[in-house]
Amino acid sequence: MRHEYSPAWRRFTIVILRPLLYGMLKREWRGRDNVPKDGGLIIAANHISEADPFALAHFVYEAGRYPVYLAKSTLFDVRGIRAVLRGTGQIPVYRDSKDPSVVLRDAETALLDGECLMFYPEGSCTRDPELWPMTGQTGAARLALKTGAAVVPVASWGAHELLPYKKGEPTGLRGRLKKGFHPFPRKTMQVIAGPPIDLSRFEGEPLTKETLRAATDEIMRAIAELLGELRGQTAPEELYDHHKVLEERRKAQTGEEAS
Repeated sequence: MRHEYSPAWRRFTIVILRPLLYGMLKREWRGRDNVPKDGGLIIAANHISEADPFALAHFVYEAGRYPVYLAKSTLFDVRGIRAVLRGTGQIPVYRDSKDPSVVLRDAETALLDGECLMFYPEGSCTRDPELWPMTGQTGAARLALKTGAAVVPVASWGAHELLPYKKGEPTGLRGRLKKGFHPFPRKTMQVIAGPPIDLSRFEGEPLTKETLRAATDEIMRAIAELLGELRGQTAPEELYDHHKVLEERRKAQTGEEAS
């Protein structure tokens, strides 16, 4: 089974979106030479806004690759959206399945066929009050170790000023952002790609929870350090763990109710 798409659909999205993004956003890009021009590739990026996929896709396309995103499988059943997703070769993710091999089976096929897959390992926009990356989920690491695909870490900055993510605690930098969509004045999208991450020490290892967690932590650390370079700051040594924070809050709430 091969990964399928329509070259005509891909050309159509380029004709529509490329000039729109050039006109709407200013760009400050670094590291495009770190993006391999061929072969299965995973772009692993931070996620600060619902607008950053556009900036990231533009960067990757100008680096010589067509970006393929992973989307909930249910979106492929929606009339109108379905034609675009399938035509451009976007990847359905079967989140209802508990079997990781099923959840990412189409993504694995696409990588083996040489596609460039866009991953947000955090799984959602960051909840960190200062907008640093959170700890990551292990899907990107699993696919990289299983297929041998290169993993290029990418950090972006600026989309949070265009469209701040509405969820999360209103503290820190997040609390100082104005809600809503702010296209004017034009925002600068900073994007930087680092060299492919060396995961060779995990080659041949069973894909255990410990192996996948260690590989994922290396990916997220690389992303965080690149973001620190963009921001002119030092990334936190310990990344924000949203699940841990929620669990601590739940325990605190349970304790208060018990008392």
